[in-house]
Amino acid sequence: MFNRSGISGAVLFYPDNILTRISVVKKTDNNMLKKIGTLFAAALFTSISAQEFTTFKNGLIYNENTMTKLEKIVDSLHLKYKTCDLNKIFYSKPQTKGHIIRLDSNHVLQAKKDMDNNISFEDFMAKYPNAKIEKDALILKTRAKNYQDKEIIRYEEMSLIDDEDLYIENDYKKNLYEKPAKNTWAYVYRDKTSYSQESIEAFYFPENFKSIPLDQKYSKQIVYSDCLIDTSSTKFKENAKNERFSSFVSLPKNWQKLSKKEKEKLLDNMRSEQAVGSCSNDQSPRIQGINMALLSADVANWEVFLKSHLDIMNDRFERVSDGSYAWKDRQTYIKELEELDINVHDLLFGTIFRVENPEKNHYYGNIGRLGRAISESKDKNLFLAQMLTMVEDEKLDDYNRILAYFLYTNCNGYTKSKTEKKFNNAKIINSVKKLPKYLADQIKIETV
Repeated sequence: MFNRSGISGAVLFYPDNILTRISVVKKTDNNMLKKIGTLFAAALFTSISAQEFTTFKNGLIYNENTMTKLEKIVDSLHLKYKTCDLNKIFYSKPQTKGHIIRLDSNHVLQAKKDMDNNISFEDFMAKYPNAKIEKDALILKTRAKNYQDKEIIRYEEMSLIDDEDLYIENDYKKNLYEKPAKNTWAYVYRDKTSYSQESIEAFYFPENFKSIPLDQKYSKQIVYSDCLIDTSSTKFKENAKNERFSSFVSLPKNWQKLSKKEKEKLLDNMRSEQAVGSCSNDQSPRIQGINMALLSADVANWEVFLKSHLDIMNDRFERVSDGSYAWKDRQTYIKELEELDINVHDLLFGTIFRVENPEKNHYYGNIGRLGRAISESKDKNLFLAQMLTMVEDEKLDDYNRILAYFLYTNCNGYTKSKTEKKFNNAKIINSVKKLPKYLADQIKIETV
């Protein structure tokens, strides 16, 4: 799960993480929020040290014996990878360049009727001169499920300017999803209330949505990711309960003295109860995450282990709310994966691409968190080089090119060296110039 805006607010949105991006150079917290969060944390929770979890003599959160077990599994997984379908091609999310319309003055209901009658964009602008128009926005079309687990069609703006992206949801109908969208509207209408006036927000699509194949070099990275993570299973059971306030199954202090059978039973129980954080400072989800990672690694349950570790890295946990002031103490632990002789570069990039035809249970990474993890990688330059290649790649869809841009800027934002940061900044400025003009014109990169 993920925080839609990437800045703050509730979780529990959509499983493919289509808009998980965090700008580390953009300050969005206000001082009051920080003070409240700090006081609340001091009153109710133990402060988190710089080192979030216990480390062993090897400097890792898994001891030498556990790492040896995991290394043996990795060797066999690399053999398994050779039998995976390396020729599979993935397709981009359906996307188009469209216009955004907002109207909250007079004649809103009439505007709604005109949209229902498919008024042309030019006639609409002439008839409603007070409407706010934003031309040439990147718009995605996604088949998803809402809070009620109901299938929907979600149209969503991919803004490069702020995090207030417009999204519109309709009930899913196959003929509507596949129907050509050229010269049509999608809107959300809101009645007048005691708190707000009548309004309508809409997308107008001058062209159809397009989904194009990803280059095989990118598709292979997705295949590698799926092969190692094992998309045939999930970390939690399908009917797992959501538990708040630390009522989930915990790891006993003497757990290492348990028999393997007892450990496997304990892990099975953990998979039946998912911790939900009550607020930003509630560490319950991450504590459960490390407990499951430690236990599954010890019993060599790779499927649960890797998902648990990636969840810790991506901070992929459910919380009622989550303010950015709490993020700095949550570490990424990329080093543990690099010590396992995994192709971490391909593994993580395989979770970054957003595609229309993923495998069931495909793992999507959080762009902001992965930017931070990559900034700590021993192969950071290799990661950065591919991000620049993706931003400049005219054969790659616009959405994935923009995700690569966000990933790069997040990674560079966490880079400690000012000289290195300035050098990287100059590179992304040049790469952005190769984006389609309607996207490049929106990006203003501050010199470091």
